[in-house]
Amino acid sequence: MTSRFTNWRKSRYSEPNGTCVEVAPSSIGTVGIRDSKAHSAGPILELTRHEWTNLLQTIRSVQAR
Repeated sequence: MTSRFTNWRKSRYSEPNGTCVEVAPSSIGTVGIRDSKAHSAGPILELTRHEWTNLLQTIRSVQAR
């Protein structure tokens, strides 16, 4: 599953101690999310572009409160 995800990048809100999530696009247009502490061996949450957009909007609306 992970082979189709490329260009993993850490969240800009990552903690200095390495506690963070990484995201990457896939070759089929989905977005993968993983825990960077798992060193590529952990599970990947795969979202459609629509789901990814909704997740970001929800996070931003909660942060704005």
